[in-house]
Amino acid sequence: MTEPHKPYILEVCANSVASAMAAQEGGADRVELCAALVEGGITPSWGAIQLAREALGIRLHVLIRPRGGDFCYTPTEQEIMKRDIHLCKELGVDGVVIGLLHPDGGVDIEATREMVQMAAPMDVTFHRAFDMTPDPFLALQQVIETGSSRILTSGQKNKAPEAVELIAELIRQAGDQITILVGSGLNESNVREVIQKTGAAEVHLTGNRVYESPMIYRNPAVFMGGNPHIPEYEMCQTDPEKIRTVVQILQNASGL
Repeated sequence: MTEPHKPYILEVCANSVASAMAAQEGGADRVELCAALVEGGITPSWGAIQLAREALGIRLHVLIRPRGGDFCYTPTEQEIMKRDIHLCKELGVDGVVIGLLHPDGGVDIEATREMVQMAAPMDVTFHRAFDMTPDPFLALQQVIETGSSRILTSGQKNKAPEAVELIAELIRQAGDQITILVGSGLNESNVREVIQKTGAAEVHLTGNRVYESPMIYRNPAVFMGGNPHIPEYEMCQTDPEKIRTVVQILQNASGL
């Protein structure tokens, strides 16, 4: 599926098929499908990927991350990633999202390049593992060497609006070598300011709304994840109205 030719591209980070469909309903250009956002996102199930591909007419990218935590993967974990990439290609996914680091925090160029090559002709985004590197400008050049299409970054801060100066410099240095996709902490209240201050042409957000669980009986003594601070009777899902609002903001910013 061809990427739309627009001044701004909106990618929605979707934590479920329902969120992916809501993103499309709201007018998003692309979906990054993942699971377990409380862990920073991991690879969704085969069933979720297949159903999302069947349901979406927009571009579908899939997160390839075998576990939460850091981005220094064992040979077994890398083999899992390769098999998931192969599966995505078989299902007609448009792109995959990966990120591998060495113990010193540098980009694992060799392993990443191998996955980029095996993913072809799918698009490859290097995700926010980039934000865990010690030198963002060196990491920028390292990711370019891998052949990746873009880098998702919050500018090495928890939220992209906190790092507009660094993001702007990364975009300048990247030029036409690689696309910088700006994400984390973006919403309808700040996306216009961030694109104006950084020069970003692609943005990434969830547009989530919290929905109450339909469960009536709730056992207060048991937590399935073992963490009582994670709300187990709430569900976050992309809100199409929030996506519509962001789409309109981007259209207004581009004069469309």
